[in-house]
Amino acid sequence: CTINLAEDIAKKVKNEIADFRFFWEEKVYSVGVSIGMVEINANSNDVSELMMIADNACYTAKDKGRDCIHIHQEGDSELENRRNDMLWTSRINEAFEQDRFCLFYQTIVPIEENDYKGIHGEILVRMEDEEGNIIPPNAFIPVAERYNLITKIDKYVIEKTLSWLTNNQGFLDSLFMISINLSGPSLVDSDVLKSVIENILKYKVPAHKLCFEVTETSAIENLSKANHFIKVLKEHGCYFALDDFGSGLSSFAYLKALNVDFLKIDGAFVRDIEHEKGDLAIVKSIHEIGRALNKKTIAEFVENESILKILQGIGVDYAQGFGVERPKPLVDVKNNELLKIVEN
Repeated sequence: CTINLAEDIAKKVKNEIADFRFFWEEKVYSVGVSIGMVEINANSNDVSELMMIADNACYTAKDKGRDCIHIHQEGDSELENRRNDMLWTSRINEAFEQDRFCLFYQTIVPIEENDYKGIHGEILVRMEDEEGNIIPPNAFIPVAERYNLITKIDKYVIEKTLSWLTNNQGFLDSLFMISINLSGPSLVDSDVLKSVIENILKYKVPAHKLCFEVTETSAIENLSKANHFIKVLKEHGCYFALDDFGSGLSSFAYLKALNVDFLKIDGAFVRDIEHEKGDLAIVKSIHEIGRALNKKTIAEFVENESILKILQGIGVDYAQGFGVERPKPLVDVKNNELLKIVEN
């Protein structure tokens, strides 16, 4: 039949299913359906390719909000995005199988020299391709989040970091705090919480030297579970930072509800602070509120000495960015190098 007639049939199927009700344990349930379609025409190659396109179209329909119909068209950008996602999902799984994730380290420094308490930095995750080239996180993290692979990455990063710290005792002894990012799904996952505690005990890393960074958006999506996660790990001695603070409209409203120790000021406000009065006002405001709530502030995207001086004038506590130090592979971090940076 024609594509128009096929769409009419699909709509009837969708409506029939939407009208259906079934009973289970004295409750009434309804059903939704996502339908993906592809036209068979002179350009069609083989059945397996058609089925793959139709399958991807089904997922695209789900992504639109479920209970939708998606018809594949030539040059379909949504379907192409879905195909790319499937390829990245496969690459992520292969990276796990072949141990091609690697950890990077970036220093966080106190803006006032007399505030130095020891080595302070953040762990960043990267992926290597088959040739050993580094793949940046923005290429694979969004896909990992969409396809439920992000908690696996988080658990990998936590265990590898704690293992590395145990095997580098000199670094650990000089460490004030190491920050590790936690995704939204991990923040509400009891298995991740259990894994964190087990690894702290297994590797005997002092919990007060660990700070977990969570984004404001992920924390407020499920506030009660997020607060439970934070509460349990803080009872063990861990610290928490609210990352990208200021990026959401509800930042200040939710701040009092989250028991965090650090506010990481969104780099979007920091990078142009020399030229944008509005950004300067926002950074000042975030720092003042942080101080009023007894929370330390960390500025991200500090790219030069001029920005550092402005932040020093405001009173921001810590700085992180290319102007302080570029990220480097964790395996290349040497105790003497870091201590030399601190001494300078």
